[in-house]
Amino acid sequence: MSKAFLFKGGRVIDPANGEDTVRDLKVENGKIVKEFSVANGEIETIDANGKVVCPGLIDIHVHLREPGQTAKETIATGTQSAAAGGFTTVVAMPNTTPPVDSTATVSWIIQRARETGVVNVYPTGCISQGMAGELLAPIGSLKKAGVVAITDDGKCIQNNELMRRALEYARMFNLVVMDHCQDYALTAGGVMNEGYWSTVLGLKGWPAIAEEIIIARNAMLAELTGCRVHCQHVTSAGGVRIIREAKQRGVPISGEICAHHIALTDESLKGYNSDFKMNPPLRTQRDIEALLTGFADGTIEYLASDHAPHCNYEKEVEIADAPFGIVGLETEFALFNTKIAKAGISSLPKVIEALTVKAARLLDLPKGTLTVGADADVTVLDPELRWTVRKTQLLSKSKNTPFDGTELTGRAIFTMVSGRPVWSLEKGILV
Repeated sequence: MSKAFLFKGGRVIDPANGEDTVRDLKVENGKIVKEFSVANGEIETIDANGKVVCPGLIDIHVHLREPGQTAKETIATGTQSAAAGGFTTVVAMPNTTPPVDSTATVSWIIQRARETGVVNVYPTGCISQGMAGELLAPIGSLKKAGVVAITDDGKCIQNNELMRRALEYARMFNLVVMDHCQDYALTAGGVMNEGYWSTVLGLKGWPAIAEEIIIARNAMLAELTGCRVHCQHVTSAGGVRIIREAKQRGVPISGEICAHHIALTDESLKGYNSDFKMNPPLRTQRDIEALLTGFADGTIEYLASDHAPHCNYEKEVEIADAPFGIVGLETEFALFNTKIAKAGISSLPKVIEALTVKAARLLDLPKGTLTVGADADVTVLDPELRWTVRKTQLLSKSKNTPFDGTELTGRAIFTMVSGRPVWSLEKGILV
């Protein structure tokens, strides 16, 4: 394999450096370089004419399920799915079996990712021991072992005193606290968004206020402690408003949008298809409009997938009994491109910025740029490519997508990690 690569004639979008120009990009020995030191015959050329060349995409919210839930996904299959989506870095959630509340589990994940992963994997650690919401996990030790944030994602700390102490400790170690915002008392038995469609379908509602109460709690605790709090998968108009008002006061709080929450509404569940069941649930068109406005005006700065694989047999039950979640790594860029860039809500460079340098800066990752000397994590995108999602063709081990048969616009066509080609649309996985 050549150790040098020339991305020829692409539109280079590198938001970290404010760049959006048509030029060549050079890679040698795993790094971005200004000039080659090797002979021409040792350089592999990648035709990027008419395509976008950008830093490798980063997903800050991914469930890889390993250790312990390998029937759903493994680090190997999950990172292959990421590569096929154009993602060179994923941030793995800690709700595995066992949960990531010990240094031994952190070390195991890092080693496993080195052995079987095809993209960069950064682990997060639990806020509470066993994700039980009762006792703090060893936050300092987890940071030393290599976690880039703490979260009980999949669960939400209900004890406000415990959450306060978590923020105080996390600030000492310069860790972001990422929170799944859900008041359990308000969502007990909830299957879908509380509203017109839950009433029509006879399904227990999961009201938006249950998310908004916790977002407000987090804003107040972030203001009190000075710790950075990141609200995961924001879905409601009220949640956007709370974050906007807090940020205007200088509170260190942020939020993310997941692709399915701007692509689908609660009406999607009228067929009782559990592939549309997720937590937090799909909400209304009004909420979608608020999310998009929030992204356009900078209130919501981050985009993610909340890639949550489940086995077919788990989803193929009555909707009330099915687990929440969908796979999303391979459809994520296309959905954001379609619903934000193509729809004129914001620009393609802004979408790429959210998925590269902003994600990297949130978690202090040494990624997200095409600066000379940086790791050569590079994605080539075709933002005009129209394609139809086929669940049987997804590289994720699980196939629980609500977008099977949906035509989308925009797709990654080539993914490189540290100067090593790992996936191409033409050939598939390359390593």
